Amino acid sequence: MADEPVNLLSDTQTKPTAGMRAAIATAEVGDEQRGEDPTVNALQDRVAELLGQEAAVFLPSGTMCNAIAFQLHLRPGDELLLHASAHPVGFEAGGPAALAGAMIRTLPGEGGMFTADAVREAIRPLGDRHAPRTRCVSVEQTTNLGGGRVWPRAQGLAVLAAAAENGLRTHLDGARLLNAVVASGVPAADWARGFDTAWIDFSKGLGAPVGAALAASNELIEEAFRLKHRLGGAMRQAGIIAAAGLYALDHHVDRLAEDHARARRLAEGLATLPGLQLDPGTVDTNIVVFGAPDAPALSDAMARRGVRIAAIGPRRLRAVTHLDVDDDGIDRALQAAGDALVAGSA
Repeated sequence: MADEPVNLLSDTQTKPTAGMRAAIATAEVGDEQRGEDPTVNALQDRVAELLGQEAAVFLPSGTMCNAIAFQLHLRPGDELLLHASAHPVGFEAGGPAALAGAMIRTLPGEGGMFTADAVREAIRPLGDRHAPRTRCVSVEQTTNLGGGRVWPRAQGLAVLAAAAENGLRTHLDGARLLNAVVASGVPAADWARGFDTAWIDFSKGLGAPVGAALAASNELIEEAFRLKHRLGGAMRQAGIIAAAGLYALDHHVDRLAEDHARARRLAEGLATLPGLQLDPGTVDTNIVVFGAPDAPALSDAMARRGVRIAAIGPRRLRAVTHLDVDDDGIDRALQAAGDALVAGSA
């Protein structure tokens, strides 16, 4: 509605649709800790099949998926390789260090993506008793602060090959994996193939209110259930939220293409405004990252005009499209940005 703010802060801002609320209200439930919640079980089976893995565990959040995966792969003092802009580096409250005891080594690369050569160069020499052991590589698909980029298939396979050559574990942070699936036409199982652990989130573009699921081998998922309990993530009649995930997989995947189209239109419009820096050709999915001389000021000025957008640095902003942002919302966002810049309030 025109009097409601246009919320481009994140796709986590989505609210359950009427159909999803109905699915939640009618969900069959049981004790998920005992494996007796049929809706949770169905969702776990669905995700395992979707990602081409043996099993999956339903978790409260994607951050917990990462936390558990890193504990599966790393021992205290081991080193984790991931991109400098990856979510666990800046947005998981130091979880890799606090929970897995991991050293983090960040890798450079355009758009949140790194190369196989970068992995090889970062690996510590074997037998060096003074250095941490390089143990795991984590790939973010799509890239978040990298601008929603989809890893080129060949680049991802090369990274997996470099990890395999050196005996490293591999983890796929698939918070927006299904955005990559829709944008590329590559099935989720193909993206996840070769990774020891992989996960998808239901509470971003898929529009569920909560939840994510981590998939891996039967052996790893058995241990993941233990870690879930240890971290306080065990639930009871969780079918009421698992039902939202199932509904999302049935009804909200293909429509991600609409978010991508709106993000591209937003990027094309922003690129015409004075003082903003972005290349619309780099917008693969639903995230638009762009530059401005004073990002916080522009964010504040747009908020006063009814459009919420995130400043992610002194000169960088991020806008994320989702199912609660329609064509009118994109028009309002472009108008707000233009008016703010013309008024000199940004």
